[in-house]
Amino acid sequence: MSFSSPQVANRLLAALPDAEYQRLVPHLEYVTLSLKQVLHRAGESIEYVYFPNWAIVSLISTPEDGSTIEVGLVGNEGIVGIPAALGDNIATTTAIVQIPDSGMRMKASLLKTEFQKGGSMQSLLMRYIQAMYAQTSQWAACNALHYLEERLARWLLLLCDLANSNELLLTQQFMSQMLGVRRSGVTVAANNLQQAGLIRYNRGKITILNRQGLEAASCSCYAIIKGEFARLLANKHQ
Repeated sequence: MSFSSPQVANRLLAALPDAEYQRLVPHLEYVTLSLKQVLHRAGESIEYVYFPNWAIVSLISTPEDGSTIEVGLVGNEGIVGIPAALGDNIATTTAIVQIPDSGMRMKASLLKTEFQKGGSMQSLLMRYIQAMYAQTSQWAACNALHYLEERLARWLLLLCDLANSNELLLTQQFMSQMLGVRRSGVTVAANNLQQAGLIRYNRGKITILNRQGLEAASCSCYAIIKGEFARLLANKHQ
């Protein structure tokens, strides 16, 4: 059943002109997004696209050796399933819900039709795609060049921005999978940030204690990614 919900918080949908949004309403379905729910898998056809509310979705790359690494994050600023709008609806990454909440979903084929109309949806998606390209490009450089402690700080800051919260429920095992490193490495990096008074980590719960200090501990990638999203999307989401 498809229906509109007053709880919709997705900024991309909110940025649409009312006439375009109302045209989509009959095709939007309000759904619960559960922890570790797989929305699509790499190499498979994308049946639905998702507009997260306060859920956060990790885009995961899995090399042939079976390891994993996160290559992107999607929150309420965007959409999961971008390839569906571009003509080829085969997923290049696996999308897994990292922080549960809710979202709106619609058939991928309907998004493609809407995109091809050339209205505001096309313009918004193109700007979002550019922002995501900047994110993944910066992450590639970050993963290759920066220390794990800096990368962890960057990752936590981006998560907090998307979650609109200074508290995150994250296990060390999950963090190691997302960052593509050994669990022992995450343990050391998290302990260093905790000893510096920047975070508190206890039983799978991370609390940011010193936001300014954590930004200073992060590599420059956090500010670059945040700046690109603000430049490309902020004025389109008012």
